[in-house]
Amino acid sequence: LNAMAQNADNFGARDNKRGFAPTYRWGIGLKDEFSVGLMHLETDGNPIYNHPWFTANGTIVPTLPARNFYGLASDYNRTQSTVLTASHTHRFDRDTELKTTVRHGRYERELWSSVVRFAAGTTPANLGPGTVITRTPKGRVGYSDVTQLQSDLSTRFEAAGLRHQLLAGVDFSQEDAARNNNFPGPASGLTTTVGTPNDGDFRLDTRGGAPLTTFDARTIGLYAQDTISLSDTVKLIAGLRVDRFSASYADPAGNRFEISDTLLSPRLGALYQPDANTSYYASFGTSYNTSGDTYQFALGNFAPGTANARLANTPPEKSQNLEVGGKFELFDNRASLGVALFHSVKTNERNTDPDTAATQFLLSGEREATGMEFNLAGRITPLWEIFYNHTWIPHARITRSNQALAANGGGAQVQGDRPALTPRHSASLWTTYRVTPAVRLGAGLNWRSEQSPEGARNLVAASFVTVDAMAEVTLSERQILKFNVTNLTDKLYADGLYRGFYQPGAPRKLQVTLTSLF
Repeated sequence: LNAMAQNADNFGARDNKRGFAPTYRWGIGLKDEFSVGLMHLETDGNPIYNHPWFTANGTIVPTLPARNFYGLASDYNRTQSTVLTASHTHRFDRDTELKTTVRHGRYERELWSSVVRFAAGTTPANLGPGTVITRTPKGRVGYSDVTQLQSDLSTRFEAAGLRHQLLAGVDFSQEDAARNNNFPGPASGLTTTVGTPNDGDFRLDTRGGAPLTTFDARTIGLYAQDTISLSDTVKLIAGLRVDRFSASYADPAGNRFEISDTLLSPRLGALYQPDANTSYYASFGTSYNTSGDTYQFALGNFAPGTANARLANTPPEKSQNLEVGGKFELFDNRASLGVALFHSVKTNERNTDPDTAATQFLLSGEREATGMEFNLAGRITPLWEIFYNHTWIPHARITRSNQALAANGGGAQVQGDRPALTPRHSASLWTTYRVTPAVRLGAGLNWRSEQSPEGARNLVAASFVTVDAMAEVTLSERQILKFNVTNLTDKLYADGLYRGFYQPGAPRKLQVTLTSLF
C-alpha cells in the first residue's frame, strides 16, 4: 500500500499532489498467480507556462529569474488519473508460462494558464523592475478512457538440435477520448511587472463548457519473437509484429472522418557472448506510432489539397532503428559499461504541439539521426560509485520535407536542416564516495549542447552545464539523513523550447530527506 501527499508553493507556481496505490497479490510462486492493483493520482498545480526571451546573434538569451511566476493566481493545471490493473500468470511447467494483464484507466486534464510576454518596445537595454509583462490566456482540456489487454506466452524448447526461447502474444487497446486544445477564453487584460512576480491577480472563469473533439481509436496486435541459440556464445533473434489500427473522429461542427491501416513491424538481431563478462549485439527493428492523438487535428474542411485532407491520408508515423553495441562487466563485476552505435530513420513525423499542429501537422516527411550512446554504472572501488550516461548525435538531418523556407530565413525547419530539439550532446555524470562508514558525499554534472526550437530554425538555445551535490549521513540502522542540492550554482538556462518562448530550467533547490525504516 503506497500513499503520498505533497503541498508545494514554489513562489506561486504551486504543485500539489494526492495519491494512493494499493496492490494485492496471491498465489505468489505457485502454478496460478494473481494480482490486482489500483492507482489514483490527483494534481492541482499553477505552472510557470513560459518565460519570454530576448535573442542576440541568433542565440536565445534567458533573462528573468527561473523561479519567478508571472501568471495569475487563478491559473491552474489539474489532472486526475485512475488506473485499475489485474493480471494472471499460469505456469504450465518450469519453461512455459502465460501472463495476461488487463488495465483500464481514466485520465483527465484541465489547463488554464497564462502565456507571459514583454510589453511592446522592451529591449535588454530598458529592461527593469518596472517593465510591463502581459498575460494571454491559454486553455486546454482532455479526457481519455483507455482499456488495454495483453497476453504473453513465453516458453523454452529444443527443435532441430537448437535451443529456442519463444515469446508470443496478443494485445488490444481501446481509447475513447475528448479534447479541446484551444480553450483560452477572453483576455483578462491584467498585466504585471518584472519586479512584481506572483502578484496575486485573479480572474473568474466565465468560459462555460468546452466544445470537444472526440475520437475512438482501436489497435489489435499479434507478435512473436524467437531467440535461437546457435551455440553457447551466439544467439539469433527474429520477431514480427502485426498491428491493425482504426480510428474515427468527430468535431463539434459535425465534421467526421475515419482511418484504418495494417502495419508490419519486423525485428532482427544477433548476440555474441564470448565470455561471462562480455557481450556484443546488433539489432534492426521497425515500429509505428498508432496513438489516436496523432490524427486528432485533421478536422474541418476536407476539400482536396487542404491540410486536413492531407493529414487524414498520411500513413502512420514510422521509425526504423539499427543498433550495434557491446556490454562489458568491469572491476571484478562491480561496474557495467555499455557502448552503442545507432542509426534511426523516422517518416511522417507528426507535430505534437497543439499550438502549432493546426498549421504544420507534419514536421518532416523523413528525418534521420546517427550517433552513439555510452553508459557506465557501478563501483570503481568498494567506496567509490559512478554513474555516467552520454548520448552523442553528430549527424541529424531532415531528408524530406515540403516545408518552404521562410523569406526571412527563419520559421520552421526545412529539408537539409538539423531537426529541432536534437542536441549533439546530452550527458549526465553522478559520483559518490563513502568517506567514513556513516558519511557519503556525492556530486554530479548535467550537460546539454545547443539546440534549436521547433519552428525557429534561425535560433539556438545555448549549451549549459548544471551541478548537483549530495551529503548522506547514516544515523542508525533504521535512519538515514540526506541533503541534496540541485543546480548548485543557480544556473539560468532555457530548458523547454517553443516557437516564441521557453521554459526555464529548475532553479537551485535544497532538499532534506529523513528516511526511517520500521
